[in-house]
Amino acid sequence: MSATLIDAHCHLDFDVFDEDRDAVLARAAKAGVGHYIVPGTTRERWPQVAALGRRSEISVCFGLHPYFLQAHTPEDTNALEAQLDAHPDTVALGECGIDARLDDLDRQWQLFDAQLRIAKRRHLPVVIHCVQANDQVVKRLRQLALPAGGLIHAFSGSPEQAQGFLEAGFVLGIGGGATYARAKRLRRAIRSLPDDGYVLETDSPDMPLYGEQGRRNEPARVHAVCETVSELREQSYAAVAMQSTATARRLFGLVPHQA
Repeated sequence: MSATLIDAHCHLDFDVFDEDRDAVLARAAKAGVGHYIVPGTTRERWPQVAALGRRSEISVCFGLHPYFLQAHTPEDTNALEAQLDAHPDTVALGECGIDARLDDLDRQWQLFDAQLRIAKRRHLPVVIHCVQANDQVVKRLRQLALPAGGLIHAFSGSPEQAQGFLEAGFVLGIGGGATYARAKRLRRAIRSLPDDGYVLETDSPDMPLYGEQGRRNEPARVHAVCETVSELREQSYAAVAMQSTATARRLFGLVPHQA
């Protein structure tokens, strides 16, 4: 491989990897993946995430994901601050965000806004889950003007929405969705991005690539995402790998030997 890949978003702490996590990482390394960003989703799972962060090839984040809204308590934002204090090597706050497919949007926004304010105070980038809420989320990000920006994970919007996030200081996470020919709007957006406007990710074990529906996703497949992005942008695989890796390093503050 001419450049080492970074999987900028994968849930290696999930139980589905418990029986073969080392083998999963070995397959990814063979595919050219040298580093992984693992976000936290619930307070209950933060210890598993923190444990993975002791591995040199894994960097971690802590956050409260909207999908697990019923698992969160009013005390969890204070617990998040304490968790960040206890883990100063945390590279971002997240995963947090808005999922308009789910209920209780008012509570989602309250939780999201609280986490954005924590990130702003701490100058941490934010890893954001944003589904069917791109316009509302980018408006809030512009209002808050987060100094460290962040990542819009699994972006699936239009070129215009992509530009809005870039102007707000964020980069876009490109994953398995790009491999579906029917994702025409997303593919147009990918073609429109500047070279430093995106990172590659898998969202393992979720967000399967085309042809892999129904199977567990894993970080090795970021190699196939890189191939697809290379084809869409009419750039070499090496160029896309190098650009996405450099952007991930910059966003998460990774030193070169971590990638």
